[in-house]
Amino acid sequence: MSTDAGEFVVSIAPMLSVRGGARAVEFYKAAFGAIEVYRVEDPGGSVVARLSVDGAEFWLSDESPEHGNFSPESLRGGTARMILTVSDPDAMFARAIAAGAKEVVAVEDAYGWRLGRVVDPFGHHWEIGHPLAE
Repeated sequence: MSTDAGEFVVSIAPMLSVRGGARAVEFYKAAFGAIEVYRVEDPGGSVVARLSVDGAEFWLSDESPEHGNFSPESLRGGTARMILTVSDPDAMFARAIAAGAKEVVAVEDAYGWRLGRVVDPFGHHWEIGHPLAE
C-alpha cells in the first residue's frame, strides 16, 4: 500500500483459515456486509480472498494442512478472536445470527463496551461491539 506521497503504509490484516472458502466468503457477505476486494480460486475450488467490512480488511483461505494452515474445525478451537468494531453492534450481531452464526455471549454493556460474541459456521469467534461514551 502507498499514500499519494509515495510513502508505504504499514498494515496488519488477519487471514482466517476455513473449510469451504467459497461458502465462507458468502457467509461474511451476508453476516457482516463484507465485499470482495480480491479473490483467486484454483480449479479444485480452494479460495483465497481479501474481504472488507466498511474498509476494515481481512483475508481468508481454505485450510491447507500441508502448509501449516489449519481451520478451527481441524484444531477443535481457534487461537484468536476477531474484534469487529461497528457503530451498531446490536444490528450487526443480529445480522450475523440471521446469516448462521451462533451466539456465544449476548450483546451487553461490559468493560466500557457495548459488546457481544458469536462463533461463525467455520469456528471463528467474533466480538462485535464499540466503546461506550465516557
